[in-house]
Amino acid sequence: MPTIFLEKGYRFFFFSREGKEPPHVHVEKGDGYAKFWLHPVALARSRSLRGYEITEAQRIIEKKKKIIEEKWHEYFARKD
Repeated sequence: MPTIFLEKGYRFFFFSREGKEPPHVHVEKGDGYAKFWLHPVALARSRSLRGYEITEAQRIIEKKKKIIEEKWHEYFARKD
């Protein structure tokens, strides 16, 4: 599970076997979890995150979308 970055108590990461799916990012904070698609940035699913935490994570993703996409393509290009 490569971590992309940490911000405001959230960990943004990929699962290493998901390169066949469209670009997305996973987010953890405490025991909460969410998955967001990147095109467009949208919540795919979540567990144990409060609404404001999902909103905050989505804002961070929107702000750093370019970095996340670069890391996605860099990481999964090596896996093919």
